[in-house]
Amino acid sequence: MTAELFRALHHGGTPLVLPNAWDPVSARLVAEAGFSAVATSSGAVARVLGYDDGQLTPPQTMFAAVARIVRAVDVPVTADLEAGYGLPPKEFAERLLETGAVGCNLEDSVDGALVDIAQQADYLAEVRAAAGAELVINARVDTFLRPVDDPVAEAVRRGREYRRAGVDCVYPILAPLDQLAQVAEAVGGPINGHAKTGGPTPAELAAAGATRISYGTSVHEYVMAQLRELLPTLTP
Repeated sequence: MTAELFRALHHGGTPLVLPNAWDPVSARLVAEAGFSAVATSSGAVARVLGYDDGQLTPPQTMFAAVARIVRAVDVPVTADLEAGYGLPPKEFAERLLETGAVGCNLEDSVDGALVDIAQQADYLAEVRAAAGAELVINARVDTFLRPVDDPVAEAVRRGREYRRAGVDCVYPILAPLDQLAQVAEAVGGPINGHAKTGGPTPAELAAAGATRISYGTSVHEYVMAQLRELLPTLTP
């Protein structure tokens, strides 16, 4: 599926739900379950590859993992690529497009601190210029993760600026439902809500204005918790 068709899924009558996968097997299961697209989780992929979250995975290793996931499914794949791994925007866009992915998630904090808003907007604009319409860009806003005096106001400010930079969707990760609704109303356009296996639910996020819903690392964490419980039962 092309980026144009994937982009259209953000404007349907029901939210685009994306359980985040971490390898070809989990991606196939997502597709077989009937979901219209696959999103990767940078944290889950990193851990499967032997790294931790936080831009510690070598870019070539992460891009290779994304390419394997793309090859494994017939639905579009959007890749969570943290803050771009320090790559220049043109190189980032070119290397991502080489994987076959049609979208990306880029966050606006590095090493636990928010990136300057103008710097982040410039980066997003340059990725857009390099990729044209071939990438659906999801701009993660980390004001609910970092120390911020007014996370809603700052999320709105950043969301509007990122929209002007040309992104397709704004992702105020971990925004409480009432505050997500405020951001959605003030920013407009597609908004990504963050679901977890224990809630908030897709229905609750949709009611708050989310048109795209993803799970981050929570599905992988749930599966690992199940495995942790299973393993002691396998001993003689």
